[in-house]
Amino acid sequence: MGTPAGRAPLAEVDPDIASLIQKEERREADKLRLIASENYASRAVLEASGSCLTNKYSEGYAKKRYYEGQQIIDEVEELAKARLRALFGKPLSDPNELHVNVQPYSGSPANLAVYLAFLKPNETVMGLGLPAGGHLTHGHTVSITGKYFHSVPYGVDKTTHRIDLEEVRKLAREHRPKLIWCGTTAYPRTLDFAAFREIADEVGAILAADIAHISGLVAAGVHPSPVGIADVITSTTHKTLRGPRGGMILCKPAHAAAIDRAVFPGLQGGPHNHTTAGIAVAAREASEPTFVDYAKRVVSNAKALAEALVSRGFSLVTGGTDNHLLLVDMTPKNIGGKPYAQALDRAGIVCNYNAIPFDPRKPMDPSGIRIGTPAISSRGMGAEEMKRLAAWMDEVAKSQDPAVLDRIAAEVKEMCAGFPAPGLSV
Repeated sequence: MGTPAGRAPLAEVDPDIASLIQKEERREADKLRLIASENYASRAVLEASGSCLTNKYSEGYAKKRYYEGQQIIDEVEELAKARLRALFGKPLSDPNELHVNVQPYSGSPANLAVYLAFLKPNETVMGLGLPAGGHLTHGHTVSITGKYFHSVPYGVDKTTHRIDLEEVRKLAREHRPKLIWCGTTAYPRTLDFAAFREIADEVGAILAADIAHISGLVAAGVHPSPVGIADVITSTTHKTLRGPRGGMILCKPAHAAAIDRAVFPGLQGGPHNHTTAGIAVAAREASEPTFVDYAKRVVSNAKALAEALVSRGFSLVTGGTDNHLLLVDMTPKNIGGKPYAQALDRAGIVCNYNAIPFDPRKPMDPSGIRIGTPAISSRGMGAEEMKRLAAWMDEVAKSQDPAVLDRIAAEVKEMCAGFPAPGLSV
């Protein structure tokens, strides 16, 4: 007698997908994952994300649903919100003054909800330009945010490559934006939320902080928090926070109704309840002392890797890092970012090629790479491993010979075996 319908395991139902998942798991175990937006979710987060909660449809919010049978889902969503409120509301005298929405499907939909809540089409928005390290959804021309709204990007200083706050102030005074974004996707320095608050107040703008990359660092107290400063805060729930692929919005109570209406029914239907559960688990994990240790290690590893790379002649945008990522200009090494990233991948070191500020090369063949330390820090690697990593990266920059790359990949695999990856069974 066969297994009842719907109860057979994946390997039996779809061996092709099961095999691909196993291969991906092995890849994540055997390689050094340096993509700054990636991490390892814990086994608990993975279990919650793959649970029966994916079966339930739940349009609306807790106690205000459009479908019946929401008793358990309401508890899950309220628990996720309460845990995030406690985690991120620490700068406030009363964390209950922080409104939380955990329904955005990811970071980009969360950012779209901010536009819908506060702007009308063609009104002006300011954000860090994509070539300077900003995100597509902060008003770039290829994004809906740059097509439906009047975008005025600000940049970085030509010499220091740091955000030029005087330029931000000048542009804000000239263009009087309705919304100012303070957030990045490829910027290795601390964000001065208070300075952006002053500028926003001067021109009467809403200040939105996009902390998708640094939310785990903010939660752990190793990066300044925008809570109590920005009007609204958006983030993914993976990256440094180590949750599932989801999104969240934190805001002041005065904006709660507008944000909630923008998410549902403005942009979305039913929330992904399995993701909400994964967010709740991640928030609980992030409240533990071990998470603070991990976040401190993320930053210390990034600094150690920066120092080791500079000692080997690499050129770092801004000269170093304050957070979890490095932007490396490969021009002095006489190799483009794309071929270098591809060579590193074969050598078992995974990153992404990336434009640098004022890059003379094309976006699909830029001068730089972006590397981050969240995933390798989750594995427990430290300063000594950063030195070995820098040595391998230097060797790959000097030679892309397949034999050299394959040897390094074998050495990387051996080192990775000593640092088991969280959440993986291999």
